[in-house]
This record gives sequence, structure tokens and C-alpha cells, in this order.
Amino acid sequence: QVQLVESGGGLVQAGGSLNLSCTASISIFSIRSMGWYRQAPGKQRALVAVVTSGGSTYYADSVKGRLPITRANAKNTVYLQMNRLKPEDTAVYYCRVNTPASGYWGPGTQVTVSS
Repeated sequence: QVQLVESGGGLVQAGGSLNLSCTASISIFSIRSMGWYRQAPGKQRALVAVVTSGGSTYYADSVKGRLPITRANAKNTVYLQMNRLKPEDTAVYYCRVNTPASGYWGPGTQVTVSS
């Protein structure tokens, strides 16, 4: 069973920054893509950013230029650097890892941006 350990959430004022990290319990070479999704109260879970094994990145339009995603292969870890945060970024952020056989979710980490 693949386990994902997330960290870095918290409370921050608008305009501030946070850095989320997610470490997978499997080799990076078994992973097809790693990414972040978020779910705000009353809304569906939605893609924030994804990085593939080839290094391609994809972003939701609302976060382009503010929340870059990177991965550290040696650490089986993906990061989401959250800059210039807005109150509408408030949500539970979930790490997602896809292998050729399946997909896995992390437990989620709360990000709250106060105005």
C-alpha cells in the first residue's frame, strides 16, 4: 500500500506564502505523475497542479504563475510553493500520486488564507 505524507499547510494572511510537500513511500521511478488538488467548503475537489515523470507541468488557470509545482526525485517528494496567496485559495489540499496501475490520495492538509 502506497502512503503519502503531506506537510506545510497552515494559516497565513493574504499575500503570504506557504510551501506544501508530499513524500511517497514508493520509488519515484514507479510514479507516472504527482500533483495537488484542493477542495474548498461546498465545492468539488479540483486540480491545482501536476508534474509528470517527464517533467511536464499543468496548472489550473487560477494558480498559474503563483503556485509552482516541483519534484525532488531523490526524495520521492513533490512540492507546491504557494505565493501571493488569496482568500479564495483557502481549501484542503490533497496530494495525488499516479502509477501505471493505480492512483493514491494523501490525507489532506488545510490551507487557510485570511483577508
